[in-house]
Amino acid sequence: MEILTEWYSIAGFLVGLIIALMLLGLPVAFAFLTTNIIGAAIFMGDGTLTGGLDAMPLIVSNAVDSVAIFALIPVPLFIIMGELFFHTGLAVRVFDALDRCFGRLPGRLSYITVAGGTIFATLSGSTMANTAMMGSLMVPEMTKRGYKGHMSMGPILGTGGLAMIIPPSALAVLLASLAEIDIGGLLIAGVIPGLILAILYSILIYGQVKIDPEAAPEYSVEPSPLKEIIWSLIVNVLPMGFIVFCVIGLIILGVATPTEAAGFGAFGVVVLGVLFRVMTWDVLVKSFAGSLRVTAMVLLIILASTTFSQLLAFTGASAGLIEWATKVDLAPLVVLLIMFGVLLILGMFMDQVSMMLLTVPIFFPLAESFQFDLVWFGLIMLLALEISLTTPPFGLLLFVMVAVAPKGTTLWQVAKAAAPYIGCALIVLVLLIIFPELALYLPSLMNS
Repeated sequence: MEILTEWYSIAGFLVGLIIALMLLGLPVAFAFLTTNIIGAAIFMGDGTLTGGLDAMPLIVSNAVDSVAIFALIPVPLFIIMGELFFHTGLAVRVFDALDRCFGRLPGRLSYITVAGGTIFATLSGSTMANTAMMGSLMVPEMTKRGYKGHMSMGPILGTGGLAMIIPPSALAVLLASLAEIDIGGLLIAGVIPGLILAILYSILIYGQVKIDPEAAPEYSVEPSPLKEIIWSLIVNVLPMGFIVFCVIGLIILGVATPTEAAGFGAFGVVVLGVLFRVMTWDVLVKSFAGSLRVTAMVLLIILASTTFSQLLAFTGASAGLIEWATKVDLAPLVVLLIMFGVLLILGMFMDQVSMMLLTVPIFFPLAESFQFDLVWFGLIMLLALEISLTTPPFGLLLFVMVAVAPKGTTLWQVAKAAAPYIGCALIVLVLLIIFPELALYLPSLMNS
């Protein structure tokens, strides 16, 4: 192992070993843990497995400290919120209420998908759940009404990714924890860009319908009386808005920490479930079982990632990369775009959590060396992760959509439907680079 002396050979060996183990089918967290043990044996011990194990107690102690912290409590609470919202059927009530509002508007089901998906994104925090729920709920109805594939699948793929940047995003909490940046700041930073993205999606749908009216055929709809529409919004949508206020508003106002706001939001969904008489024992069991599985995975991933970061720091790989990057005469914007491009390429082959584990220990020290605002950079990274969810050939949301789409739908058709929505996300990226205040304004209010 004498050749593993330069920072680039050390980093290449560790990252390559992780990728090789994942290609062999080992789960992400265990691939990292295995690499950590092998890396400790080589770089922290005497080159043997026994020597590596002798070096592990210190690493394990630090890794356990990384998950036994109060700041991570929002993760299970946000996950519980989404699980309860889905299993109680409260999400369906939101869509039914919005359906009454759009009347005979051309492309109405696509607009409903964007509006309902944005609301669900704020309440679920789960990209996969968002896409699966909307795909199962909306695609059959839109297909029956004669909507073309890009008008039914595209909006779902777009708004599915909104859950990643609109709070409460469990992935944002995970990213902030791994990068050791302000969790509340990163959560709130996604509000304005997320809403801009939803508006761009709506403009895109309007343009698609104008260009090709047959893509979303009009059909007869029984108009609802105004009183009925207002009552439906008050009963089914307004309570959800109150929960969103609890999660986002309380953090911005400085009344509650992210942990307290997450607890209040989860409790609010429980109260709504009881009031609507949909909170059954079966719903509770399914919701808490799903939350337990995801939370355990997230905590194990954080533990494994922390150890990996320590290895990179101990071997000098992180410092070597930063020194090299700062010596190369590249503009900060070029470095940012290179990191963004790396994330997009990784997204074609890896899931988002694996990408975070690989890149956070490298990218955030690099971003700090270029004096980027780390909350702003975290949101840029989340946006890249969102786009990578729909990049072929292995974007996870593409596979979810193929699973719920009509029989015979191909991955290529789904990817084409997603392409214009990726364009909208890239527009938001450009806006964030030109106007960083779009991400930093609300966090600045929270801090003041």
